[in-house]
Amino acid sequence: MEKFNNIPQHVAVIMDGNRRWAKEHKLGVIDGHKYVANHVLEPLVEHASHIGIKFITFWAFSTENWRRDPQEVKGILSIFRRAIVDFGEKMHKKGIRIRMIGDLTKFPNDIQKEVNRLVDLTKKNTRITVIFALNYGGRDEIMRAMNKAISYELLASLKLRRSASAIRQKKDQGDKDFAESWELTAESYAHFLDTSGIPDPDLIIRTSGEQRLSGFLMWQSEYSELYFPDWYMPEFTPERLDEAVAEFNKRKRRFGR
Repeated sequence: MEKFNNIPQHVAVIMDGNRRWAKEHKLGVIDGHKYVANHVLEPLVEHASHIGIKFITFWAFSTENWRRDPQEVKGILSIFRRAIVDFGEKMHKKGIRIRMIGDLTKFPNDIQKEVNRLVDLTKKNTRITVIFALNYGGRDEIMRAMNKAISYELLASLKLRRSASAIRQKKDQGDKDFAESWELTAESYAHFLDTSGIPDPDLIIRTSGEQRLSGFLMWQSEYSELYFPDWYMPEFTPERLDEAVAEFNKRKRRFGR
């Protein structure tokens, strides 16, 4: 196993090219998705853990994917149902934590229930955190986070039960501490995002050669390094993860400084 001087804490993957891979191998449209679920994800997670990556995110289903052929969507949901049980149980036995980002309310109730069960089951595991982005879109996440931020219900749950007039009165009286406690900052806004408690990705990989993020982690990707290999997601091996990390080690990250 190659040794690296700089290991990204969080690697995020835009899983692209499943259908093209299946077509090139004269397989059905669902077979690329199946291959990734059955043969690609577990070795990648294992290797990521071995080399010291603490978080790895897989964008498995976008908010736009519902527009695909209904039979393909049905097949993908069937893969999710099996993977939640089979893959999820394997990960739990290995001490791996599972988290989900995205709007799960759009999925059938049985999938929502099993996803929540798996997240709760693995919440105390510490080996590596695997995040699946399901029904995820960057704009959708930002809008949902904003709605949370301005929601009276959320403010009430945080014990900030002051009326708008009281806030204005306190500000007029020069109560700076009170005013600042209500100010929405980049740091406070991040708590409303799906990724609350997860560090921003150091490295984002999009397979298949497409060179765009398509809205993936729009807020969180501000200083992410981007890597666009030309191979498809079903061809993503642990060795290719090493190649991506090796490329990451060549980058000079200045964070605007």
